[in-house]
Amino acid sequence: MPRGAFKVIETPARVTGAEMDRPLAKRRPNYVLIAVGVVALLIAIAAIVQLIPHGLRVSKADIRIATVETGVFRNDVVVRATVNPLHTTILDALDSGRVEEVLAIDGARVEKGELLYRLSNPTLGLDLVARQADRAQQISNLSNLRVSLEASQTEHQRRMLDLSFALAQIQRQNTRFVSLAQSGVIPVSTLEDSNDKLTQQRQAIEAELSRTRIEMNIKRDGIQKMEQAVRQLDAGLQVVTESIAALAVRAPVAGRLTDFHLQVGEIVKSEQHIGRIDDPGRFKLVAQIDEYFLTRVAVAQQGAAIFNNRDWSVQVSQIFPQIEDGRFSIELLFAAAAPPGLSPGQSAQMRITLGGTSRGLILPDDAYLNDTGGSWVFVLSPDGTTARRRAIHVGRRNSSQVEVASGLQSGERVIVSAYAPFGNTQRLQLTN
Repeated sequence: MPRGAFKVIETPARVTGAEMDRPLAKRRPNYVLIAVGVVALLIAIAAIVQLIPHGLRVSKADIRIATVETGVFRNDVVVRATVNPLHTTILDALDSGRVEEVLAIDGARVEKGELLYRLSNPTLGLDLVARQADRAQQISNLSNLRVSLEASQTEHQRRMLDLSFALAQIQRQNTRFVSLAQSGVIPVSTLEDSNDKLTQQRQAIEAELSRTRIEMNIKRDGIQKMEQAVRQLDAGLQVVTESIAALAVRAPVAGRLTDFHLQVGEIVKSEQHIGRIDDPGRFKLVAQIDEYFLTRVAVAQQGAAIFNNRDWSVQVSQIFPQIEDGRFSIELLFAAAAPPGLSPGQSAQMRITLGGTSRGLILPDDAYLNDTGGSWVFVLSPDGTTARRRAIHVGRRNSSQVEVASGLQSGERVIVSAYAPFGNTQRLQLTN
């Protein structure tokens, strides 16, 4: 560039927002997005509300509710009882066999000694023949022993006669030798020989007696044992004979034959249950009672059984304290005459009096007592929308009522159905 010349510098144009201040077209609101947002907000609020602890939700249709009332507590227990014969004789087979003949029918009345059915058992017949043969053999052996004993006794008597005769001769000879020796007619040695013979003969007699005594004792002992064996065989033979006779089964007592269903040709096993004979005129009642009442029921306690819309006085005669499935059994007898037309197996409602009646707060006896033992219940709020757990104390119970001692007031409503589905929750939210 030449000296003295000027360079022209161009200044850029100033940028302003005038070009941007153009009016925009007015946009209409998106109502769909607004609606979606409102719905999402409501769902979020509902979820938060659900997270707030209101208790376990339970439908009222799934529970039972009862109202605490002031009423009369009946101190009794109502149960179902079954009619049973007072006395029953069980018929069990003593021996096995095949049924050859049936002469009685189920339900018939039988007399004592009446033939019911007849069995056959070839094994018993063979056993009888074998035992009879053994007995005959033993009797033959016993006879031989007795004959041998008699023969031995006879032989002993003969020997004793010979020995006694010889002893008498030696004694007479010895007496003569004593006189002659004193007179000097015979030498002393002759007398000594005579004395030795006399001693020897006496020892022979003693030996014979001892030997015979031992022999007789042995043979008599053998005879006694043989006689005992024969008696045992006789006893066994008697048992087999009675078993064969028992194949013709007779009624041991008079009564009504029950549960008797034998058929001809059927095989009966030993100790098999055949039936029973019931006392047809006298009955007892058997009832199952909740174990809660075990300590409150006693022998001689009074009650009433309902037959034909009439109360019949009964009395507890026996208690079986064994608990089975939460219940124990009792037997009751009619205090007077039994109702007419009773049949074994018939059932009736029965009431046992445990004490006098009294007034108090009453709740029904229901499943909640089994779950809590009567220590707490769920009590409904006045509006019936919730139920809270509350500790209570109960008193006496019967089959339909429980006496409330404390913790509840008359008019309050309580859930009385099972509490197991509620777990350990302290509050319930009830829904329709």
